[in-house]
Amino acid sequence: MVLLVIHREKGPVITDDVFTPGPGRTVFSLRPPKSDVDRFREEGVWRDGNPVQDLVRWRDETPDAVALIALQTETGETTSLTYRDYARCVERYAGALAELGVGPGQVVALQLPNVWQVPPLLLACFRLGAVVAPVMPTIRSRELERVLHRVGATVCVTADVWDGYDHAGALAEMAPRLPKLRHRVVLGSRIGAGEVDFTRHFEQPRETRPLDDAWPDPDQVCVVLFTSGTSGRPKAALHTFNTEYATAAAHVTPDDRGPAERFFTPHSLTHTGGIFLCLMRPLLTGGSGVVADRWVPEAIGPFLEATAVTQVLIAPVFLAELMPFARPGSLRLVTTLGTATPAPLVEAVARDLGLPLRTCWGMTESGGTLMRADDPPDWALHSAGRVSRGSELDLRSDLGEITAERPGRLYIRGATVCLATVGRDTGELVVPADHDHGWYDTGDLAIPDGRGGIRLMGRDADRIGGVLMIPASDVESALLAHPAVRDVALVGYPDPAGGELPAAVVVAAGSPPTLADLREHLAALGMTEWYWPTRLELVDQLPRNAMGKIRKDVLARDLTRRSTVD
Repeated sequence: MVLLVIHREKGPVITDDVFTPGPGRTVFSLRPPKSDVDRFREEGVWRDGNPVQDLVRWRDETPDAVALIALQTETGETTSLTYRDYARCVERYAGALAELGVGPGQVVALQLPNVWQVPPLLLACFRLGAVVAPVMPTIRSRELERVLHRVGATVCVTADVWDGYDHAGALAEMAPRLPKLRHRVVLGSRIGAGEVDFTRHFEQPRETRPLDDAWPDPDQVCVVLFTSGTSGRPKAALHTFNTEYATAAAHVTPDDRGPAERFFTPHSLTHTGGIFLCLMRPLLTGGSGVVADRWVPEAIGPFLEATAVTQVLIAPVFLAELMPFARPGSLRLVTTLGTATPAPLVEAVARDLGLPLRTCWGMTESGGTLMRADDPPDWALHSAGRVSRGSELDLRSDLGEITAERPGRLYIRGATVCLATVGRDTGELVVPADHDHGWYDTGDLAIPDGRGGIRLMGRDADRIGGVLMIPASDVESALLAHPAVRDVALVGYPDPAGGELPAAVVVAAGSPPTLADLREHLAALGMTEWYWPTRLELVDQLPRNAMGKIRKDVLARDLTRRSTVD
């Protein structure tokens, strides 16, 4: 079945260098073709502006309106910036980055927790025409080094120590293997040899870069976001200001109330959800982003009430933890991300907050769907919403009619899809519009919801996770290096909160390993902790098809059945 399919011309083209790993070659010269630029502007889903201009607008029109509120959960202290403060901070940070040699097309990596400095840093990079590579603070040294190598980051801004992990130390250890990395900037009190002290350099730079005298091109690559992708192999998604704008603008409604609108998400400011809600949405409405540095539900519940938060975007597992501490207050919209939404959660939001719980679906590579005000109150149980303006969905199946028992594979194309993906480890460049008439394979399975939208029914067996995907093939390769593992498949099994957790299905080589053995092995490699399996299943052999490929669908069904029985 096809939903709203429109044929259009071929998508983005490379106008300068064709990407090949090696010196002097880049993907950051990618641009959309003029036909797409003209079409999407005419439809109103792309624009000539950019977030820096949005900031200047509110600085001039509502300089005393609150732009950003940040909570330090350990001390209870808050930091608040008006739009005047915000703009001055961005100018100061842009000057500090320029002093470090940052300019157009260069890459700045940010690996920071949800502190107030992150949004101004993002905008400062945009002001200079630099490309930002945000990295979540839960990513560990093994994956971080690969990211920094792939994007050729010249500056990396990180924390000294956060949640017991020595970020600055890990970055210092890998720095000699990253010849393009010129500066290691550290936010915190522990500043080591060769590191730039963030507080001294960024809060008191020798120069500033005014916001009024340079406007970044809205169709240039501005941010590179890493994801495991549909194949379970890590990749970077290259977005422009306009692909990001199309996603954020789709959620703006006439009900948004300007300076009174306050947006909160617990998700990382250095990944797509945080950028979408706490940077883009406030700048489009003149409202404010509200952030907390750590996920502490008992502290965040009162904080949301005290700061009069109006909109929350949150994964079901986080919402379930927040509900005992949440109060209606000023809340008018609570939206979960498009993993399965448990019925008790829908009921709790309606009962305790007096609101219908909404849901939306999207991915790092593209915006997607959202529920609307005219949807039934319990529609989050049945739908991930309708496609956003400027985008199209396609459901495909080789098995005939698409049903709940035989869902279709979900494809998307349009104004929200990234210009390209780049394999983190392989360097493989894929321009979505150059393949299959621009359709991007999401790896998700879905059916029509009966109201012009979709209901998500699961994922391709290689995709594991909830809000964030786990790179299955990468973890499998690492596990195969364990002497007690002869063969292995990483497969998702149901998380009670509506997502998925990773299970290692192992054929042992001699004495079988324990789950603790496997996790210790991955820890020793420096692998990011939330990639590690949380369950171990020992089997005599892995099921394979005629081509020798592991039948992960069979393993996943078996794990789901066992989880249900358990």
